[in-house]
Amino acid sequence: MGPEVVSILVLVAMFVIATLLPVNLGAIGFVAAAGVGVLVAGLGLDDALAGFPTDLFLILVGLMFLFGIAQQNGTIDLLVHGSMRLVRGHLVAAPWIFFTLAAVFSAIGALFAVAIVAPLAMPFARRYRIDLLLMGMMVVHGSLAGAFSPISVYGVVVNGIVGGTPLPSSPLTLFLVPLAFNVVIAAAVFLLLGGRDLMGVRSHHVEQEEEPDDEAGPEGAGGVAVRERTATRVSYPQVLTLAAIVVLAVGTVGFGLDVGVLAMSLAVVIGILSPAGNAEALKGISWSTVLLVCGVITYVGVLQEVGTTDLVGQGIVALGVPLVVALLLLYLGGVLSAFASSAGIIGVAIPLALPFLLQGSVSAIGMVAALAVATTVVDVSPFSTNGALVLASTPEDVDRDAFYRRMLAYAGTVVVLGPLLAWAVLILPGWL
Repeated sequence: MGPEVVSILVLVAMFVIATLLPVNLGAIGFVAAAGVGVLVAGLGLDDALAGFPTDLFLILVGLMFLFGIAQQNGTIDLLVHGSMRLVRGHLVAAPWIFFTLAAVFSAIGALFAVAIVAPLAMPFARRYRIDLLLMGMMVVHGSLAGAFSPISVYGVVVNGIVGGTPLPSSPLTLFLVPLAFNVVIAAAVFLLLGGRDLMGVRSHHVEQEEEPDDEAGPEGAGGVAVRERTATRVSYPQVLTLAAIVVLAVGTVGFGLDVGVLAMSLAVVIGILSPAGNAEALKGISWSTVLLVCGVITYVGVLQEVGTTDLVGQGIVALGVPLVVALLLLYLGGVLSAFASSAGIIGVAIPLALPFLLQGSVSAIGMVAALAVATTVVDVSPFSTNGALVLASTPEDVDRDAFYRRMLAYAGTVVVLGPLLAWAVLILPGWL
């Protein structure tokens, strides 16, 4: 057997072992990357481990550290209470507010909008007993809804690739199609994961005061209304942390600074200026999550290095039936993106599909839009960047293993249905 076949069999074995035994899948991924890369593919150890996602490692650790500090000094509680005041206590609006925030940040250029929104949204959901999977997926789909605007990273990458080929392009279509898909998916998630149960539910702080209210219930003027009250005093560490969060958002969105390095730098600055709680925040970093994500992505790098993905792609194109080829290309992009950077995968998927698209058998604009959807909608996977950020933002008192399994089940559903829906809506009718 060639290294390509062996690498696929090892990938299957990794998931079987991690499912049946309490062994971290990321740890298995590192061992598999070294074993397959060196012993099967004949790579040097440095080349076998070259796929280690340094940027993602810094993002995960930096953000966990920074928002761990925010959790320790009460800044998260402060932001959660403030967010609830924005929706006047109506919990049904909360998931859509965080969806919109993520969409706006993403559309104006934040590659990791989830990194900004999820650390606020997940504690909020925990505080008000909103399903964590509902909130996490609303944030991810919000980020994906704005991901292909003409000024976003994804939009620039795809439009740049297509612009360098003879293929026709439509930046507006590329923006609006993923936007519509993710709005629809978010609405389905909202309905299926308990959003309807939030209708008419109002939040109440632990601190409550009773005041007469002429419109409070059946008692009329003698009724009692429960009004929310938040503490008005903000401590020095909270001021520092709030400033750091603002700098993080402005630095990443406005100036394109690396979110991981910036988050780590801000955490260190806060630690110097306000040391209390810094050590506890560092202990709160979920190293098992970091190991899980980085190990799997490192092994995916070996799959790409030995040519496994190219071999699969060439085999798909060789089938020759245009609609079937299109569907399989979408699934190839979707499955790979579930375990790696969507920006990287879509950058590979479009050139891979170029010979097929030049045949003119299917609409190039429709296929590019479908690839955009298929390769990003699966970012709900805990192995992808956005999914990993949601998992990392889960409050410490939550069973992360159980939440990880729920995310994995949802991601599996999206991987199966996402590319199929993109194909059925954008390719099969041939309307684009």
